[in-house]
Amino acid sequence: MAPYLLADEKDLIALPDSLTYLDGAQVACGYGTVYEAIEKIGISGDDAVLVVGLGPVGLAALHIAKAMGANMLIGVEMNETRIELAKKLGLCNNVIKPGENALDEILALTGGNGVEKALDASASDPGRALAIRATRSFGKIAFVGEGGTCSFNPSPDIIHGQKTIYGSWVTSLWRMEELVERLVRWNIHPEDLVTHKFALSEAGKAYSTMANGDCGKVAVVFD
Repeated sequence: MAPYLLADEKDLIALPDSLTYLDGAQVACGYGTVYEAIEKIGISGDDAVLVVGLGPVGLAALHIAKAMGANMLIGVEMNETRIELAKKLGLCNNVIKPGENALDEILALTGGNGVEKALDASASDPGRALAIRATRSFGKIAFVGEGGTCSFNPSPDIIHGQKTIYGSWVTSLWRMEELVERLVRWNIHPEDLVTHKFALSEAGKAYSTMANGDCGKVAVVFD
């Protein structure tokens, strides 16, 4: 008998036929989280977008930002596996490795102005500071990475540029319903980020693979 979960109908999101279960699973965790954040900062064809940290959440942010028409997508990541995945899926125009030259590289790509929108999924102090400093005047930044700290200089980094930082945490049922509709319209599949699949009996291996970081999204599947 196949495993199953019992849930209240009010907590369920209808999954369109064109989406897989792996697509749907990521609506609740990953894609839903960044969709909530992106709706707060707003992304359109006018925007260059920076995503710091290209784990599953950061990759999902790039995926959605691309679907929304962002005119330039820049990622910051040090893990080669994740860099190659971002390039393979065509999710960014440029990937920059973190370090002392990262800010200068981003400014060079944006004509010295910085990006209009930035999202930090690294949860690191340097990553968050980079997202702030690489954003142009009147730009918007979303923090979605959990934990860690953030050190910046309020006057030059935020106040003088009149920038806005949003904190964003998970999402709501109605927003997930909206995202499911958008995924179909955009013809994008969160399952594309899955690089490893494990049976339920191999859940330990799944967690260790994810913790190692040399992967995209890791899925535990019933079949």
